[in-house]
Amino acid sequence: MVKDKLRAYDKVLAWIFGLFILFFLILAFTNEAFFNWAYDRHQNQLSWYIRPLFLIPYCYFAYRRSWAGIIGTMFVLLTSMFWFPKPEVVSEQVQQFLDMEKEYLTGYWNIGKIMLSSLVPLSLAALAMAFWKRSIWIGVSVLIFIAVAKMTWGVVFGGEAGKSIFVPAILGLIVCIAFIFIGYKKLEKKKGNL
Repeated sequence: MVKDKLRAYDKVLAWIFGLFILFFLILAFTNEAFFNWAYDRHQNQLSWYIRPLFLIPYCYFAYRRSWAGIIGTMFVLLTSMFWFPKPEVVSEQVQQFLDMEKEYLTGYWNIGKIMLSSLVPLSLAALAMAFWKRSIWIGVSVLIFIAVAKMTWGVVFGGEAGKSIFVPAILGLIVCIAFIFIGYKKLEKKKGNL
């Protein structure tokens, strides 16, 4: 009964989460004080390790075909960068990488940068579509692409400092794939028993 009520409001909830995301992005890119406050907390590498894990519920909600779950997970993923307090000590490599990332986001946006950055929403859309269509192999391939693309982008734009994202990205990828395989098998088995 609760499940049916939630499903009835799925698209409405998705729109609400979408508006939250839009508000967050507008705030982040128009309010320098907020942007800097969030980036100070993003130096805490705990956020680097948990952010890839949000792809697990993202894939689950895509499998369940829940727009609210997908968009809600994206909102949580975006805001997770500032959940943790600013660390007292930040390694030089992490600081250099974050300075590059900050400059990338706040610097001049030309057509090449827009096209490159569009890979983020396009790859997330491909990931959702793969699990929406119940294709685990395409989904896992997209996950691998996302991790490799993030690491490649980090090194191309951040040089040696870009390697600071390798461990969180690789660990996140391994954990995501493991949980997705386990969850997918359970969901398919449950579906087969119905």
